[in-house]
Amino acid sequence: MKTPIQEAIEKVQSLREIDAVINPIGVIESILSNMLEEEKEVMQEFATDYERECRVNLERSIEKCWDETFNTKER
Repeated sequence: MKTPIQEAIEKVQSLREIDAVINPIGVIESILSNMLEEEKEVMQEFATDYERECRVNLERSIEKCWDETFNTKER
């Protein structure tokens, strides 16, 4: 399974072939590629936090832990 960032990188890479003269796609691809390592670190940290805190407190679901960790309800 690929992460959303990996899928986004592939989509941006496919656009590179279309744009041969001016290449803002290369800049976007570079940004997304750099974000991939950050995404990995964040996901690993979330998994560790979930195991340490959320799973022990059984009334908290993984969705609630996710929402609290990433503040998804504020967006």
